[in-house]
Amino acid sequence: MSKRKSSSVSENPNKRCTGEVVSDAGIVESITLKNFMCHSLLGPFAFGPNVNFVVGNNGSGKSAVLTALIVALGGNAQATNRGSSLKGFVKEGESSADVSITLRNKGRDAYKPEVYGSAITVDLRITRDGLRTYKLRGKSGQIVSSKKEELMSILDNFNIQVNNPVSVLTQEMSKYFLHSKGEGDKYKFFMKATQLEQMREDFVYIKTTKHATEDKVGQHSECLKDLKRKYLEKEDRYKSLASLDEMHTKLEELQKQMAWALVTFSTLVFPSNKVEEAEKKYKHIQEQLEGITQQVQEVQPKCAELKAEAQRHNTLLKSSEVRFLLFIYVLFLYLWHTEVLHRSIQANKRNLQTMESSRSNRLRRFGEHMPALLNAIQEAHRRGQFRHKPRGPLGKAHLRDPETALAIEVCLRGQLLAFTCDNYEDEKVLQGLMARLFPGGRRPTIITSQFISHVHDTRRRGVNHPEYPSVLQALEIEDPVVANCLIDQRGIESILIIKNRTDARRVMQGRNPPQNCTQAFSKDGDQIFNNRTYTAEQTRANYLSGDVEEEIRHLQREIENQNAQADRFKQQMKRLDDEIKQNESLLRRAHIEQKTEDLQEIVTKISSKRAEYDEARTQMAALKASYEKAEQQYKQHKEQINTVTEEADSIKDELSKSDQEVMKCKHHKKHYDDKRTAHLQNIKTLEANLKGKEKELETSVAKAKEICPERLEVRRTAKSLDSEINRLKVKISTQREQQGDREEVVRQYHEALENYKNMAQQMKNLNSFIKSLDSVMNHRLQVYADLRRFLSARCKYYFDSMLAQRGYTGSMTFDHKNETLSISVQPGQGNKADLSDMRSLSGGERSFSTVCFVLSLWAITEAPFRCLDEFDVYMDMVNRRISMDMMLKVAAGQRYRQFIFLTPQSMGSLPMSKIIRILRLNDPDRGQNSTQRSQDEDQ
Repeated sequence: MSKRKSSSVSENPNKRCTGEVVSDAGIVESITLKNFMCHSLLGPFAFGPNVNFVVGNNGSGKSAVLTALIVALGGNAQATNRGSSLKGFVKEGESSADVSITLRNKGRDAYKPEVYGSAITVDLRITRDGLRTYKLRGKSGQIVSSKKEELMSILDNFNIQVNNPVSVLTQEMSKYFLHSKGEGDKYKFFMKATQLEQMREDFVYIKTTKHATEDKVGQHSECLKDLKRKYLEKEDRYKSLASLDEMHTKLEELQKQMAWALVTFSTLVFPSNKVEEAEKKYKHIQEQLEGITQQVQEVQPKCAELKAEAQRHNTLLKSSEVRFLLFIYVLFLYLWHTEVLHRSIQANKRNLQTMESSRSNRLRRFGEHMPALLNAIQEAHRRGQFRHKPRGPLGKAHLRDPETALAIEVCLRGQLLAFTCDNYEDEKVLQGLMARLFPGGRRPTIITSQFISHVHDTRRRGVNHPEYPSVLQALEIEDPVVANCLIDQRGIESILIIKNRTDARRVMQGRNPPQNCTQAFSKDGDQIFNNRTYTAEQTRANYLSGDVEEEIRHLQREIENQNAQADRFKQQMKRLDDEIKQNESLLRRAHIEQKTEDLQEIVTKISSKRAEYDEARTQMAALKASYEKAEQQYKQHKEQINTVTEEADSIKDELSKSDQEVMKCKHHKKHYDDKRTAHLQNIKTLEANLKGKEKELETSVAKAKEICPERLEVRRTAKSLDSEINRLKVKISTQREQQGDREEVVRQYHEALENYKNMAQQMKNLNSFIKSLDSVMNHRLQVYADLRRFLSARCKYYFDSMLAQRGYTGSMTFDHKNETLSISVQPGQGNKADLSDMRSLSGGERSFSTVCFVLSLWAITEAPFRCLDEFDVYMDMVNRRISMDMMLKVAAGQRYRQFIFLTPQSMGSLPMSKIIRILRLNDPDRGQNSTQRSQDEDQ
């Protein structure tokens, strides 16, 4: 909700702010009006950094100052309740109106201090036409920007919200709230003040955006289907282009084959030559097969030997890895058990020393420097350095029952050594004393809260059990300041002490847990809630135990037991070391208790084991390299055997084919011998035709070379090739007519593909966005509900506190489901009548209740300044005085925030204070609109 950096968002109205004042950036330093509304000149008004009262009669210009503040700092005209448009703020007869507001720009929350300096001036001009222009100036008066976006960034940095009724509560808004009878209006006021309404509107907007995105996804889904269909259609046409290219290539290849198919020639090779060639080839292959078989027989023994060698190296490697892991395990045992046990012994020795020293001074339980610190505090208080003497340590309280020592110590853990101061000046002095007495060490915590002389009344919010005491009841606390601090910081009035753990669970986790009880502690320090239980790590009380001697004896026994454990550990580690040297196999799992030994022996043992570890690691690396080499040789030989085997299989297949070819050739030879006589008879005829055929052959070859220079071996007939060529030409022609222009087909395909990919990616991004939005919305809605519940609870708490200051009692009930806020108030504690809602109260009482409500909202929201217009208009003198005291008290506790109160009252009865500034406006001149200036008065 806020960007301001302070150590405390809000404070209890009964206490001063405990946070450090970090910045006064964003407060108003001055305002000047010219021709604004009915005033020619108002100002400049110089505002103080804390409390400012703008005092004047009706018509003097108080509301004009507030309206100008809203309009100049980005607010709309409707928010002022003084007009529906900006041009209505221009003085009658003038062409424009000017407003100048200077904001402080100091501290770590300053906005661009290197550009603007220590102040930012916002100059606003409103024309008669309703136009609004800005000029943003730095400290030296130079114009830095004239953009409204820059002004919005400045306001956002300072967390200035002029449209928020808690930051700026106008007279009209206050009247509307006072007269409103609807509980829904109060709820809206609360939601707007805490910016929860803006958060809810943002959620509604996000939800609307999500639904719109889902609708868009639905629309895109249909569009994506169309794009995919078009893309697939274009893809088919695009792929057909490749098919067309393939057909052209095939056509060229067929035409080349056709050219050589037409070449007519005859080759006369006697079958006997083929028989001889086949027999030679068969013999050659047979020789190759015999050689390969011999190689396989030679390689197989070597392969088996290499495989055995690889297995042996692998076994050695695994053994080395076991030894390596064994050394790591032993080394880990040495380190872990000696660091842990050594720290435990040292801690017990320090505790023993502290306990022994506390025999003479019980305060030494809280640290060896604690007595010196208390003496220094006493001396500083004697010299008047403290306004109120700090209290502490808070753990000095006495126990009513010694058995509750551990329970209360675990409960108060963080507050046992703490101190409490009344104010920041005392805190600074105490910090100086601690810095001197705790050099470089941990200092006790300091809690700053106004001291009250009586203990808080906890009867309404405290637990009151008939059988078990609360922590507050279990302690004897003489100092009310200490009791109040523990109540505020730890809530000890609502925590029970139930010694038996079983009884504690029964009481806390049963159907009817005690009223106003937040948790309980058993005597063993267990923390029990209504739905869970935590076991304490601490076993004995260090600060609250009453028997010092028993604690000393306990620590001495603990140290003796630990030293005995250390001796046993040394003996067992020696046996373990001997076992490692004798047997390098895996150690059986052993449970070794916490032990220790002398630091020098540990260093020597670690060095010895490290040397053995380095030797084992070196040996393991050598064995691993040897194993990898042997395994590589084995793989190479195995691959060689596989290669030889594959070659043998290929040769066997080829040999089988050769056998068949030989048989075929022999058959042809017989057939040839049968027809040889017929061939001889035809030789003469063939020789006669040979010359003519040779000439035809030469012509055919020449034509074929023109088409395909390289000769092709063609097995198909010319007729078959010609038929396929004709079919292919028809197919190519038909496909060209169907496809159209080639470049256009390619362009359309890539365009359709790109459109489909883009739409698919958009769909993916939108679905991812919706999924992320669902996750973010679910998380933020839960945070929103938690924040609303948290702010409601705090508002109720502060409202009760404000009413109690006047002796009122009341209730504030939030109904978030129906969006209502009901406020019931009963004036006077002695009145036995039922609580009445605000409609039944008098005007003054209702105004006072409203002030309490507004102050409660102030306590839970952040802004650099607060403006309140005529808050006391319906109050009588008593209620006005009480309300004024309450607001001044809140302002005094929040020095880093500015308060501006507009009132027609004289404010002459205000107390003298340096933080209050009164700006008195002159009475209006009813006869003419003369210029007016304020009269500043610092008290």
